Amino acid sequence: MTIIAQLNYEVKDSQGLITPNTSIPLSMKINNCTPKYLIHKAIVIQDRNKRQGTASSKTRSEVRGGGKKPWKQKGTGQARSGSSNSPLWRGGGVTFGPKPRSYAKKINIKEKQLALTTALFNSMHKVTVVEDSFTNIIQPKTKAFVAALKKFVSLDETTRALVISHQTNENLTRSAQNIPNVHLSHMNNINVKEVLLAKHIIITQNALTNITGK
Repeated sequence: MTIIAQLNYEVKDSQGLITPNTSIPLSMKINNCTPKYLIHKAIVIQDRNKRQGTASSKTRSEVRGGGKKPWKQKGTGQARSGSSNSPLWRGGGVTFGPKPRSYAKKINIKEKQLALTTALFNSMHKVTVVEDSFTNIIQPKTKAFVAALKKFVSLDETTRALVISHQTNENLTRSAQNIPNVHLSHMNNINVKEVLLAKHIIITQNALTNITGK
């Protein structure tokens, strides 16, 4: 069953302080009856769509050679054999081996969006909403970006953080690409798995409004 959850977020400025009179009330569609099923479905389909499906093995008809009968049918004392390409032989073909195939599976757009908003709603205890100006980086400096992140969350080598932005620019991308366990994502590209795995989620005000308002 889909319900409308009413939420109220406090927005923080670039110094990590709550900005007065800037809390944003949002109405978020979530699934409260089968959230685990819906989220599980979205993650499984996401992982399936990443598979290349290029594994390939040769059957006995595709293995080179093996045209001659190894030995005569009778009189040798050995088991009869017609070809060295038999799956029973070393170097022979493979029985029911893998062949190139597509593992892709579709999910309805509304289901995908509902799974994302449900996962985001259940992760609200680790979400920090910041002003849109947080992503306006003048120079691509990793040290400055890390210092900005530490004003909102505590970072270390084992803490996974997700930064969701409403816009992308080269300076922001280059500043974040070398930070361990910090993943930068555009609001149109985030997925359920990223939200669930992250210990800290930093999202701009505009990005949160767009994600939950779909």
